[in-house]
Amino acid sequence: MIEISNLSKTFTLHTQGGAVLSVMEGANLAVRPGECVGLIGASGSGKSTLMRMIWGNYLAASGRILVGGLDVAQAAPREILALRRGTLGYVSQFLRVVPRVPTVQVVAEPLLSLGVPPDQAQARAELLLARLNIPARLWSLSPTTFSGGEQQRVNIARGFAHGYPALLLDEPTASLDAANREVVLTLIEEAKARGAAILGIFHDEGARERVCDRLVDVTGFTPRAAA
Repeated sequence: MIEISNLSKTFTLHTQGGAVLSVMEGANLAVRPGECVGLIGASGSGKSTLMRMIWGNYLAASGRILVGGLDVAQAAPREILALRRGTLGYVSQFLRVVPRVPTVQVVAEPLLSLGVPPDQAQARAELLLARLNIPARLWSLSPTTFSGGEQQRVNIARGFAHGYPALLLDEPTASLDAANREVVLTLIEEAKARGAAILGIFHDEGARERVCDRLVDVTGFTPRAAA
């Protein structure tokens, strides 16, 4: 479902005379349906960079990024947007939403964009918000007014609203209490059981041990000169 072949990434430093910095070379990685792979490595080793390339926010210098048969490294913007709607989900550490949009609508939006009837989309959103212990009295409010932990749980609910075949998870259990951490790990296990291919960054060692089938150290993708 996710297949990375000979992937490399460079950054052009425009404030330093256009110098080109190589940050990743020869990355190879595959995530099969029903498998959760955890990315590990020291801070700055490229975990987030790799995730952003798969998501299509960073352009690869060379190589392939196949997600559901689409090469994200060569895809047009409209193809990437279509991939995000139906195939590739992403739970980031930060919630970015339009102000004043009710929380239940924020969570239901991925389903509505796929043509799911509004009543079904809202029911799914409400179910997830309840599981993640967001009080019903808050569902009609904008999540921009919520605490950091509440916003993170809204982000998780939104990411799990649709049954994406592939999921990217960036620290999904960070800053969560024990009860909500358990809910998130259960959601991940349920996604694996239905066949989702999951790639994630988990600094929570207990979470890694529970949901990850294997770990990949991205330090091995760091160019020798930069290591």
